[in-house]
Amino acid sequence: MSSRSFLESTLQSFAKALSRALLAERAAHERGLLQQLDPRVRLVGILGLVVAVTLCRRLEAVVALFAAAIGLALLSKINLWSLCKRVWIVVLGFTGLIALPALFLTPGEEWKTLPWLHWTVTNPGLHTALLLVLRVETAATLTTILVLCTPWTHILKALRALRVSPEIVAMLAMTHRYAFLLIETANQMFESRQSRMVGILSPKDRRRVAARTAGVLLSKSVELSQEVYLAMISRGFQGEIRLLSEFRMTARDYAGLVVFLASGAAVAWWGR
Repeated sequence: MSSRSFLESTLQSFAKALSRALLAERAAHERGLLQQLDPRVRLVGILGLVVAVTLCRRLEAVVALFAAAIGLALLSKINLWSLCKRVWIVVLGFTGLIALPALFLTPGEEWKTLPWLHWTVTNPGLHTALLLVLRVETAATLTTILVLCTPWTHILKALRALRVSPEIVAMLAMTHRYAFLLIETANQMFESRQSRMVGILSPKDRRRVAARTAGVLLSKSVELSQEVYLAMISRGFQGEIRLLSEFRMTARDYAGLVVFLASGAAVAWWGR
């Protein structure tokens, strides 16, 4: 692989990260079902459904909640292909590896024996693996829908309305903001290096370039954190991040909250 292809692939990954963030911001301003509810209702409702799916022990209840999450995504005008790439494939690959041993190690009635390997898959093992994967898929889908339908600042303000510590909220806000800032800084560094590079570097030189770039980026992030902290202190920051937008509950918001909580309680009771 040439140094140019290495830099181009790195720039492409940075551009994809920024474009995904831009698409997420666009989805938050659509006129969908969730977008029309108060951010506090969205946060409490989605968290209630996530708690319900973690309490479910019946596979049918988890499947029903996963189908409801898909319907909620469609009503909120979220692209299902985007959910598939962001959540379902990633979670399936990660959780599937964790759940795989349960197929063979869980004792119980035999379901099927794999050819060549002669490993026996049991019915309880299959049920346990499917339950784990579907639980994680459903919870990840619900939380992703919440993030896509709600601006990050509104999520943070909703957390403060639920009495979450201001230090935690401030840390989440700064982490989210400066993650993209560091991506943009790294993108500019790679672009400047690419514009000044002639010829092809050896693998050893490519590793040296990547290591030096990572070191410079780390040094810049440390300096930036100090500058931002001093700037915030000089402007009177005391730990509380405030927004100009105000949240107001309407009859539709109260109705949505009741529907969310009632649905979560019903599913948790059904799946117990």
